[in-house]
Amino acid sequence: MRGWAMAAAAMTMMAGPALAQDAEATVNSGDTAWMLTSTALVLMMTIPGLALFYAGMVRKKNVLGTMMQSFSIAAIASIVWMVAGYSLAFGEGGAYVGDLSKVMLRGVAENWDKPFTLGTGDSAVAFTIPETVFLMFQMTFAIITPALITGAYADRMKFSAMVIFTTLWLLVIYAPIAHWVWHPNGWIFGLGALDFAGGTVVHINAGVAGLVAAIVLGKRVGYGTENMSPFNLALAVIGASLLWVGWFGFNAGSAGAAGGRAGMAMLVTQIAAAAATLAWLAAEWLTKGKPSVLGAISGAVAGLVAITPAAGFVLPVPALIIGVIAGLSGFWGATALKHWCGYDDSLDAFGVHGICGIVGAILVGIFSYGPLSATAAAPEGVVGSASQVLIQIYAVVATFVFTAIGTWILLKIVDVIVGLRVTEEEEREGLDVALHGERLG
Repeated sequence: MRGWAMAAAAMTMMAGPALAQDAEATVNSGDTAWMLTSTALVLMMTIPGLALFYAGMVRKKNVLGTMMQSFSIAAIASIVWMVAGYSLAFGEGGAYVGDLSKVMLRGVAENWDKPFTLGTGDSAVAFTIPETVFLMFQMTFAIITPALITGAYADRMKFSAMVIFTTLWLLVIYAPIAHWVWHPNGWIFGLGALDFAGGTVVHINAGVAGLVAAIVLGKRVGYGTENMSPFNLALAVIGASLLWVGWFGFNAGSAGAAGGRAGMAMLVTQIAAAAATLAWLAAEWLTKGKPSVLGAISGAVAGLVAITPAAGFVLPVPALIIGVIAGLSGFWGATALKHWCGYDDSLDAFGVHGICGIVGAILVGIFSYGPLSATAAAPEGVVGSASQVLIQIYAVVATFVFTAIGTWILLKIVDVIVGLRVTEEEEREGLDVALHGERLG
């Protein structure tokens, strides 16, 4: 169940039941201010955060092309979200996808100054912020998720293919899964699966899609024989730092309000990121003899990914444990697993986001702390248990299978339309010149 859903339900109980029903109720300015801030922080995670993070890890000839992918996806996803994505994700619909009632944001603008309710009946969730703020916050999630996938196919996908694939993927894969997990009508929401800020919808979704894309496109030219060292780790460190800071909007913003749950989400996010950084460095130090800068920033992202589904549901000590496990799991996924399986996940989209997203989604079933997940429907909250772990695994498997099959089909369709991969000559020349006619320096 989504963090903002629980937070909104808790606020409704405190503010009185009239909030969800009173059309004349006013929005809470403090909650709205925090959500506006969080929205800006999450957007910063993609541009410039992810753009710099990924650009610093590719070769010089692909730096501009890599940044172009993140920047263009920010524009593509914004329009797709406005036209139909938001409606498919958060329109009433049924258990599997939303309806078209909010296409072109129909009905949203008219209530720009009023709080809104998501869903109907006993499962409805009341908010103290305008729907415009909610949909904009969700838009930033729709932006960063396909941008994360680009790390798996870096250096070799056509720009035209990326544009078409991103558009289709948001509508066919992302929006339905967002509906499953985050809308009160969604079937995974109904199971009681815990996903505070996107372990399934964002990280497992992007990681699995990236894995499929890496396999379908094949390895980069020269992979395993040529030097593919990062061009500029300083850029990657700046990008990772922006991701770390922006993640407070990602996780604490998913509380849906400025309150104790947001404060706890922020605290455990910091703890998990720090623990994972140290765990990754320790593993690297022991196995390779030296702790690297790339290892430090990768570890931080691994911890941030793993704590995402758990941020509003766990206490600090469990967050420390989640961070350590994430750091070790991410190191394994980005090194040993990739080597054993032989796929070329260029920037470890699956190794970090997929693996650590799965780790966090399952561990929240163990460590969830009842009072933090209390709602009107479940006053005692959800306490970690074997049954909750099974629910979490079910949500993970469903997301994995749907994303893997759907992404494979979409990639094959795009390949027929425009072709997926640049030519070997273009790949050797670099995407900057071959696709955009520009050169870095």
